[in-house]
Amino acid sequence: MVSVANNETISKRLVDARLSAAPLTDFPGSVPKTLEQAYAIQAASIARWPDELAGWKVAGMSNADRERFSAQRLAGPVFRSSIRRTEPGSRTKAPVYEGGFAAIEAEIVLELGTAVQPIDRNYTDEELIELVSAVYCGAEVASSPMAVVNERGATSVIADLGNNAGVLVGPEIPGWQSLPPNTLAVAVTVDDNLVGDAIVESITGNPLQALRFLIEHCAAHGIVLPAGTFISSGALTGVHDVGIGSVTRIDYGTYGYIEAVFERIAGRL
Repeated sequence: MVSVANNETISKRLVDARLSAAPLTDFPGSVPKTLEQAYAIQAASIARWPDELAGWKVAGMSNADRERFSAQRLAGPVFRSSIRRTEPGSRTKAPVYEGGFAAIEAEIVLELGTAVQPIDRNYTDEELIELVSAVYCGAEVASSPMAVVNERGATSVIADLGNNAGVLVGPEIPGWQSLPPNTLAVAVTVDDNLVGDAIVESITGNPLQALRFLIEHCAAHGIVLPAGTFISSGALTGVHDVGIGSVTRIDYGTYGYIEAVFERIAGRL
């Protein structure tokens, strides 16, 4: 059995690396063998982080991790200062860890219109839709001081605050509940090179199921989801590497686009 003290030690090393913006050559200690331990480290790091929790990212696991852990998705925290509302025609700054891992992911972002208490209950799709006040074209800024964070698997990602460094919230998608299937397209470029594109089958499909997963996850861990919580619901076109100075454009066609430039995260220690 892994001790609380061991989890706290790993959490402190992960958080200190982020606060000092110092690269980590590898996971600081033994990579958690269970989801329970990984989320315990994550919870300790959320408590350590000097910012307010304001959202969550949801991501799919690799096929190997799905089989290993009998789970489809994972969750990680998003902090208030790392949520950036973008404006049409402007270029948003997206800080990432130099010498670590840095990527951009086009994602549908949901905003909760009502608080969700950590209660063990089943929600219908209709009830989930009612919880959402708005849906946005968005993106996750995935970054960690540890360049090999993804290579070490799902528990590494979970423990390291979900490998998240922010969420970009772009144009709102009106009438998303009744949007015809396969009508929302997204294309991602990095430094003017197309790196991924996709057709979103339905916002009431995978993004809504990501919300279902998050609600169940938070219920199991006693976490309240307040009204106004932002949820980045999973990569649409893949995970696209970026570097300091790279410029990305996430184009959602008639709904608008997001443009961001990646800069070095400055240490806080």
